[in-house]
Amino acid sequence: MKRVVLLGSTGSIGTSTLKVVEDLPGELQLVGLAAGGNIDLLAAQTGRHSPRLISIQDPAKVPVLKSRVAPGVRVVAGPEGLLELATMPNADIVLIAIVGTAGLAPALAAIRAGKDIAVASKEILVMAGEIVMGEARKHGVKVLAVDSEHSAIFQCLDNKPPSSVRNLWLTASGGPFRKTPAEQFASITLDQALKHPSWVMGRKITIDSATLFNKGLEMIEARWLFDIEMARVQVIVHPQSIVHSMVEFIDGSVLAQLSTPDMCLPIQYALMYPARADSARVQTNFARIGQLTFEEPDMGRFSALTLARRAGEIGGTLPAVLNAANEVAVDGFCHQTLSFSGISQTVARVMDQHSVVSQPTLDEILAADRWAREEAARIVATAH
Repeated sequence: MKRVVLLGSTGSIGTSTLKVVEDLPGELQLVGLAAGGNIDLLAAQTGRHSPRLISIQDPAKVPVLKSRVAPGVRVVAGPEGLLELATMPNADIVLIAIVGTAGLAPALAAIRAGKDIAVASKEILVMAGEIVMGEARKHGVKVLAVDSEHSAIFQCLDNKPPSSVRNLWLTASGGPFRKTPAEQFASITLDQALKHPSWVMGRKITIDSATLFNKGLEMIEARWLFDIEMARVQVIVHPQSIVHSMVEFIDGSVLAQLSTPDMCLPIQYALMYPARADSARVQTNFARIGQLTFEEPDMGRFSALTLARRAGEIGGTLPAVLNAANEVAVDGFCHQTLSFSGISQTVARVMDQHSVVSQPTLDEILAADRWAREEAARIVATAH
C-alpha cells in the first residue's frame, strides 16, 4: 500500500487523482489532502477517503471545515498547513497539483523529508528546476512527472542516460487556434480560447494551451527533469493528442508513448512507479482514430515557444520571470483587460526589462517572481 499526500485535491488534476486512488483501493491510500477554497468538495473528499490531515488555504475557514469532517481529522491551513502535509511521516509520495508558486516550498520540504514527489505544478521546475533536482539527488528521492508529455518521455527513456538522447520531442495539440490567421489573434475571445480540442483542464492551463505557453513551460520542465539542455528539447504539433511525446535516440531510433487522452493514466503511472497497475479507464482504438499527423509549430503566430526557449537557454531568474508575467497576462485576458495577442507581448516586454541573476538562490527566484508580477500588472493596467 502506497500512502499518498495530495496537494490541490479539488482542481482537475486533484479530482483525477482521486479517481485513480478509488480505482486501486488495495494499492493506494490517501493520508493527506489540501485544497484552495472549495470547502464543500474538500469535506466530501475527506468523508470518502478518511485522510488523517487536511488543509485549506484560508485559516478563517478552519472552524467551518472542522465542523464538517470526522472528529479524528486534523484541519490545518495556509502555507504552514501545506508544509505539514508535505512532510507527514507516514507519507510515501506527495503529489503537488497546486497552481502557481505555492507548491514550491512544499515540494522542497517533501524532498528534504525524504519523500518522492509527483509534480503537476509547472512552476516548481520552471522557476527552480536546478534547485529542486539538485535537492532530489542529494536526498535520494524521485521527482516523477504527472504531465502527460513528461510522463511519456519518462516511460520512453526507461533510465537511459542523457548521452543516449539526440532530441526530446514534446507533442502539442496546437490548441484551438492552430489554423487561425495571426491577424485575427487580437480579436480572439475568452470563450473561444477555453474550447480546447483534446483536453478538459482548468482555465489557466487551457489558455496556456491556446497560446502554446503551456508547451513552452513544458520545454523548460523537460530540460531539468531529464538533464537535457534546451537545444535538444523540441516541439512538434500533433492534433490528435494520441502520441504524448517521443524520445529520439542518437542511433536514430524514436520511441513514443501513445494512448487516448486521459490524465488518469500519467497520474496512475507516477503514483504506482515502478509498477504498472491494471486499469480499464484508457482504451485506445487505432482503427477508429484512423490517422496520426504532425506539423511544425508556427513560431511567428506562437511566439511563446521562442520566449520559453530563450528563458530556458539563459536560465537563472529568467524562467521565473517568464512564468510570473504569463500568469498575470493570462489573468488580464480572462478579465478582458488584455487581448489574446497581448499575453505574449506582455511577457516579452517583462523579460526584456529583467536583469537576470545567474545561479540564483530561492529567495532571488521568489524576488524575481514578485518583480515580474508587478511589472506585468503595470503593463496590463495600461494596455487600454
